[in-house]
Amino acid sequence: MRFTLEERFIADVLANRHNRSIMEAWDSLDLKGGWLVAGCLFQTVWNLHAGHAPEHGIKDHDIFYFDPADLSAAGEERVQRRIDAAIGALGVPVEVKNQARVHLWYEAYFGFPYPKLASAKDGIDRFLIPSTCVGLRRTATGYDVYAPNGLELVYAGVLSPNPLTPHLPLFREKAASYKQRWGWLELHEA
Repeated sequence: MRFTLEERFIADVLANRHNRSIMEAWDSLDLKGGWLVAGCLFQTVWNLHAGHAPEHGIKDHDIFYFDPADLSAAGEERVQRRIDAAIGALGVPVEVKNQARVHLWYEAYFGFPYPKLASAKDGIDRFLIPSTCVGLRRTATGYDVYAPNGLELVYAGVLSPNPLTPHLPLFREKAASYKQRWGWLELHEA
């Protein structure tokens, strides 16, 4: 039986026991427009490619949601506490970010302007490296994968700047960190 690349991605991501546990608890998290995103997904794929354990070196698990009705830091902290109570027993850091409020703090933190977003998917679209723009969530019938640049780049290990977020100093720092941990990755800065 041959798997599609999306089916392979889901199987690979769920090989990471922490990702699997988060997905098993997904419905109870009750997040508006929620997605499990970024490093815990693509780094699991890269770990499997490199022959490492799926969880190897993954620092945290990021969850995006979108709630334009509450743009306060306190509101985001309440959601974080709720998620911590629901899945804190996993023993891994889980960071929850309301993508409706990123434009309020991004420039002060990273030094570059950031547009107001219309969905959590918009936040996934703007990761610094297109191959890392991935999200996963549970649905009533299985899983929903969001990969605006396709999954081929994830599996090819291509690191290039994202034209939606052309912050080259941040890109170079992130790409160097990834390349140091996964030497097989390909850097394409041009």
